[in-house]
Order: sequence, then C-alpha cells, then structure tokens
Amino acid sequence: METIQSPLEATTHKGLLFDVESVREAFPILHQNVRPNKPLVYFDNAASCQTPLSVIEAITRFYTEDYSNIHRGVHALSQRATQQYEDARFKLQRFINAEHESEVIFVRGTTEAINLVAQSYGHTHLQKGDEVIVSAMEHHSNIVPWQILEKQIGISLKVIPMDTQGVLSIEGFEQLITPKTKFLSLSHVSNALGTINPVKKFIKIAHQHNIPVLLDGAQAAPHIKLDMQDLDCDFYALSGHKMYAPTGIGILYGKKALLDEMEPYQGGGDMIRSVTFEGSVFADLPSKFEAGTPNIAGSIGLGAAVDWIEKIGINKIAEYERELLLYATKAISKIPNIRIIGTAPHKASVLSFVLDDIHPHDISTILDMEGIAIRSGQHCSQPIMDFFGLSATARASFAAYNTKKEIDLFVFALQKTIEIFK
Repeated sequence: METIQSPLEATTHKGLLFDVESVREAFPILHQNVRPNKPLVYFDNAASCQTPLSVIEAITRFYTEDYSNIHRGVHALSQRATQQYEDARFKLQRFINAEHESEVIFVRGTTEAINLVAQSYGHTHLQKGDEVIVSAMEHHSNIVPWQILEKQIGISLKVIPMDTQGVLSIEGFEQLITPKTKFLSLSHVSNALGTINPVKKFIKIAHQHNIPVLLDGAQAAPHIKLDMQDLDCDFYALSGHKMYAPTGIGILYGKKALLDEMEPYQGGGDMIRSVTFEGSVFADLPSKFEAGTPNIAGSIGLGAAVDWIEKIGINKIAEYERELLLYATKAISKIPNIRIIGTAPHKASVLSFVLDDIHPHDISTILDMEGIAIRSGQHCSQPIMDFFGLSATARASFAAYNTKKEIDLFVFALQKTIEIFK
C-alpha cells in the first residue's frame, strides 16, 4: 500500500514540533496486544480518549493519601481534598479563560450540563410559546433536554438546516429568528461529522437579537483552544472523558450574571446556606449548582488532564491532529466505493464513512479482529443519519497519541474488509 508522507510527521521524527512517541509513552493502555499479535490501534477518541499516566497517578494519590469529603471538615484530609478540588476548578477557569472562578460548575459531563441549563435557565426564563433553536447536527444530549422542556412548559424547537457537506446555514439560522426566539443551543464541533461550526458568527447574530447561547463543547475541548471571553457565549459545556480525563466529570461554564439569577434544579447538601422546614436559602456560586458529594477524584483527574494538555500545548495537539485527519482522509479516499460522511472545509479529527454493501457494524467487527478500535452506529446523532439516509456510519477519530503508521494499518484493514465481502 502506498504510504502518504505528511510534512508535519516527517518533522516530528526529528523532534522539532510534536514528539508523538513521547506522547504515547504517557499512555500505558496503548502498549498492548488486544488480539494475538495485533497491537492496539485506538481510533475511538470521539467517544472517549485514553488517560495519561499523570492523570491516573493524580487520582491514585488522592485515594491513597488525601481521600476525604470536601467543604465539611476541619481535619487535615478534608482540607487537603477541598484544596485539590478547588484547585481543579481554578485550572478549568484558566483553561477556558472564564472571567470568574465561580463560573465553573462541576457536573458529570456535557449531558448533565445541558440538562442543568434547560431546567434551571428554562424554568426561570422561558415560557409557553417561546422558541429554542438547535441545529440539524446536534448530539441527542442537545436535543432531548429541550424536548423534555417542550413537554413541561410548552416551548417549541426549531432546527438550523445543514447541507450535504455537513455545513450549517447561517442564513437559515437568521430566517428562523422571530420575536419568540429566546435561546440558541449549538454544537461547537459535530461528533458524527467533525464539522467545526463558525460559532462566533452564530453567537454574534444571536446576541444582536438578545438571544443567549449555549455551546456543546464536548468535541471541541480536546482539539481547540477555548476562550470564553473571546467567544462571548453565555454557557459552555464540556466532558472530561473526551479530553484525557476520567468519565463522569465535566463542567458547565456560565456567565455569572445568568447563573446568579437561575434556580438550581437539584437540591441537597452543600448547595444551601440554611435549611428549615419552612424553606431554604441557596448558597452562592458555584455551590448552588453542585448538590451532594461531588465526583472529587474525577474533578482532580480533570484538573490533571488540563495540566497534561497545557504541557503538550493545545495548539500543537490541534495542528498534529489536523495532519492526521488530512493523511487519513487522503488515504481512505483512494479506496473504491467508500463515501466520507461530513466533508466540511473546517473539521476536527473525526472521519465518518460508509462502504458500499458492508454494514458499519461489520466493518467495526473486522477491524477489531485486527486490533483496531473504531466506532460504528448512529453516534447518538440519529437526525444526522436520517438526513444522509443512513442507518449508521463507521467512525475513526484521532487523538494526540495516534500515528501515521496506525492509519496505514487502518487503511490496510479496510482493504482487507472489502476483500472478505467480495
């Protein structure tokens, strides 16, 4: 098979820009055979990235040296655990360039963050007949919470159209806006197509009509430098497991003025100032939205993942991943009867495709026998599949530890798959 030379990877072998082999050394899980004589090639990063040793060690250290509940104890372990938890919040504030530390709310992930906004902002500010706009490329997590609100209070949902490249129509968005439009909730990067949406344009238009904006940043956070003050979005949601951190942890960013006036949608311990049987007074931000014992270890792990990303450099990671995407796109485009789903000019490192007469699940199964992990299915984006007339796609997605050699193995395995089904 022809090897396609990437200028960047050629440079990285000299250690000038991106030393991928050093990066790989930080991930113990990558150094194994998952099938006999088949080393693991992990291309399922849009579902969950792997976790570097520094994150694993931070979590282990917490459990072996500092484990305690937070905010409630005067003893040493509680104070140390609290300090690490709040240090992680500060790291996230810095990572996304939020104005205030209290604007960072720890949640289980993007899904919980969007549900929090739908319920807390929705019940505070929206009423029957109001319109919420989403896009045609949303993950189910940015559709279903608004449909629940639709049933609860009678809002209506409108959808920004997209074209066959997987590009949203800004004109279509503008045409959807009416005096009843009260909220825009939009994916920053599509998990199924890889499209990087021009979110600053959407935000600017929305704000001209006094429409607040939430961005689903689950797929953007590992690949794009984030700056909340530059974006000027009102809410931003991200998940740790997409960005080299543990599962079950993420953040909701919200502008302080909006979060201050929102009612919490979960109640319990640690989110109150006082409780009597006659009523309760809620705590200040960020505690107001963090009911109960949080995922302390996960928060510390997320902070450690931010440290790891910043040590490598998010811009270097993004540049390297772009080269991997270009290399892989060019390579699989030479395979007969393959169709790439999502061909927007601006993409993150997601490559979705279909092969004529071979179901994506069969592709994934055969690749797994070769040690190659990809994702097949609807990717929690059924409306996208319906738009393209598909039941599913196969999806390879790349991270900082992937290599050109792995892509060569992937392409060879795809060719082998075609031979099997001839």
